Amino acid sequence: MSDDLLYRIALTMIPGVGGVTAKKLMAAFGSPRGVFETSGKKLENTLNANTKHFDKDKILKQAEQELEFINSNNIRALFYTDDDYPRKLNQCEDAPAIIFVKGTTDLNNPKIISIVGTRSASNYGLSLCRKFIAELVEKGYKPLIVSGLAYGVDVCAHTAALSNGLDTVAVMGTPLNKIYPAPHENIARQIEKQGALVSEFASGATIAPGNFVSRNRIIAGLADVTIVVESAKKGGALLTANIANSYNRDVMAFPGRVGDEHSQGCNNLIKSNKAALLESVGDLEYQMNWSTKPKSVQKQIEFVNLTEPEQDILNFLKNTESESVDSISLETGISMSELSAFLLNMEFADIVTTLPGNRYAVKRL
Repeated sequence: MSDDLLYRIALTMIPGVGGVTAKKLMAAFGSPRGVFETSGKKLENTLNANTKHFDKDKILKQAEQELEFINSNNIRALFYTDDDYPRKLNQCEDAPAIIFVKGTTDLNNPKIISIVGTRSASNYGLSLCRKFIAELVEKGYKPLIVSGLAYGVDVCAHTAALSNGLDTVAVMGTPLNKIYPAPHENIARQIEKQGALVSEFASGATIAPGNFVSRNRIIAGLADVTIVVESAKKGGALLTANIANSYNRDVMAFPGRVGDEHSQGCNNLIKSNKAALLESVGDLEYQMNWSTKPKSVQKQIEFVNLTEPEQDILNFLKNTESESVDSISLETGISMSELSAFLLNMEFADIVTTLPGNRYAVKRL
């Protein structure tokens, strides 16, 4: 496995190769090792680029150093073909081919909430964030809380999750050995024990402003819903919300007072129908069709003649509150075109129901 992991890491270190291109190379050559064992000309044709600066030996040496680093620091390197790679993130076309994880939390928690907002959060915004997370726990929910470890709303979400006994994930714009901002070092160490630190950047990667923009797609892609607490008219939180919308994920936002600088972003999201209004956990429950009360699937479903693919869809949805079309397709292996027809038939048969955000759930008593 170490040898396989070596080539997986090396694949992501090829200059100009991101998640999309890495998957293209995997499809062309069958494995990361195959990429390094192929001729330069064939690789050039696949990449549509000149590979004369592609020093395979140098890249493999860097990958060996990274493998030594993750082994000595108890870090998991999850490749997109691994079973424990986050399923929701894997549904996103531009997801990283590999992520580095320090911590033991399950990144496939059935309920994952990303909470983002301005670095210059007001006391009101911070209070909203803390109250919302506390209310989640009071109502019996144990979601995984995801944010970006930044000042303001991000660190508030992490600390509120920790103090309420929830696991939390910090998605970093830096390698795992370079905590940013530095004053959050202690919080990061707490998150390692009660959640996880996640980064797509190897330990030797250069820190660049663009990396923090790049990590926003992971924050959005990991979650069922992205919540914006406070945001100015422009900012990283709005970028994350827009990415979540592009992934067909739910977005919710707390409204703010008219004229407040850090309410403009949230109010504009709501006004333009890019986010549902959020005032309490009850709004989240309605939007996401969540409930802590046990529900029973209608018994009459047992007497409906289902095709084998329809039965696979039903078996998957029985164990969830609701799922997106992308998730159903990924879990059942049914193509999107076929899946639409099956879901329509099941909806006509009163077996499944359509929910906001192009999600489906089993009809329940």
